[in-house]
Amino acid sequence: MRFSLCLIALGAFAQNAPHIREWKPDPSESTVWPKAACAELHRLTGYDLSVMTVDVIAAGAGTPEFCRVLIQAQPEIRIEVSLPANWNRRLYMFGNGGFAGENLEAPGRVAHRNAALKLGFAVTQTNTGHDAAREPLATFTVNQQKLLDYAFRSLHVTVETAKRAVEAHYGSRPMRSYYNGCSTGGRQGLILAQRYPEDFDGIIVGAPALNNVAIRLRSIATFQALSKAPISPAKLKLLADRVYAKCDAGDGLKDGLIDDPRRCDFQASRDLPVCSGGDAADCFTAAQVKVLDTIYKDVVLNGKRVAPGFPLGAEIAGPNGDSGWNGWILREGQLSQSALFAESALRYMVFSKPDPAYELSRFNLERDAPSLDWIGKLMNATDPDLSRFRQRGGKILMYFGWADPALNPLMGVEYYEDVVRTMGASTRDFFRLYMLPGVFHCGGGVGPACFDPLANLIPWVEREKAPGQIVASRMEGGKALRTRPLCPYPQVAQYQGQGSPDDAANFRCSDPR
Repeated sequence: MRFSLCLIALGAFAQNAPHIREWKPDPSESTVWPKAACAELHRLTGYDLSVMTVDVIAAGAGTPEFCRVLIQAQPEIRIEVSLPANWNRRLYMFGNGGFAGENLEAPGRVAHRNAALKLGFAVTQTNTGHDAAREPLATFTVNQQKLLDYAFRSLHVTVETAKRAVEAHYGSRPMRSYYNGCSTGGRQGLILAQRYPEDFDGIIVGAPALNNVAIRLRSIATFQALSKAPISPAKLKLLADRVYAKCDAGDGLKDGLIDDPRRCDFQASRDLPVCSGGDAADCFTAAQVKVLDTIYKDVVLNGKRVAPGFPLGAEIAGPNGDSGWNGWILREGQLSQSALFAESALRYMVFSKPDPAYELSRFNLERDAPSLDWIGKLMNATDPDLSRFRQRGGKILMYFGWADPALNPLMGVEYYEDVVRTMGASTRDFFRLYMLPGVFHCGGGVGPACFDPLANLIPWVEREKAPGQIVASRMEGGKALRTRPLCPYPQVAQYQGQGSPDDAANFRCSDPR
């Protein structure tokens, strides 16, 4: 797991890093010391909760002394609540990745917890109701309650349990509560705002897996197209070079970034070299070009658009030398990560009877797509009516990498636009979206991915100081190679014509030209 948004997300469980870099509590704020001993929290045990262990963890490595409470809610929702000796009166919860089920003591999750504890937060997290080591991928969903817990219930149960523990330990409930998650964690953040608007005051939503149905249909369509004409990862550089040659300068500045891929008129069938004979390293076969057209185009079934095509930009290699597509969209000799997730969902989650041998090639898109509808009702976080969350004063800061190869960034843009249509122009008073050019899934890529959303969310919630432009960095080897403003959508960062294009001071957020 990444320790900050500055590093590269390497897998399903690397998506919910601390994102805590700049915010510090005001020294003038009063803090709270425990009124009840840690051991007394055993009394939270009841019909629905079992307090498994309570331990006082000694201070060390910058982390304060804290009371760690491990709780199990019915049937198997594992919850950790960590209560610092000197509390800043705020609760902080962070989310999950992939199909969740993480070990709460995994190094990355411990690092995230400790980063928040250092700032005085009471911190909570959950495995969402299953153990991925024993029930990997979607295998746990054959149990209907575990599916419901993963979809939404565990989130509400966790925060309610954490608030009970906070009140029992300190004698008062949190002054403010904050949530932070990316990918599955981003979907969880939207679920909380939509279903449980009283749970959190501020929510950070990163690259949310908000439309489960669209994600699965997109993955299946991509897999089936690639099965007919595989593309070697070795050809991704050729593809990226042609895409960026066509798109990079479209925003008026040739800087290795595609600011808004929707504005690029790239067509695989027109702009790629086509092999005249057999397959070769410096060209694409006609069948491979057709596959790329399929990936870039919307999935349309029975005349209805059910999933957006992938935007341009993720083809490029990130700092580790790998294309953003490699692993997520295609993987030589084995299922891509997206296809693996889709296949597991079809085997255990979608159909009425589990079939561990089910393969993606059997799925007929036109015929079988409706079988996903009921999963969408449980999993999708697409309700644009956030009036209850707005009325209680809640704030959402959402971000999405324009070059995300795992979850289509157009889903985030289209959801935000749906909210604006539903809630009106005042949406930006409580909900702002930031699109990150060149950034992969939850971080990494060639764009400025390093920033602190929490440092912008807390002043918005507590002092009505709404975020405007946010300066982000592209970091390599501990050094900032580039800074660039992130702008509240639909604004974009526009170069002012003078100075280094690697310096955020030479850009201004403004409406697209």
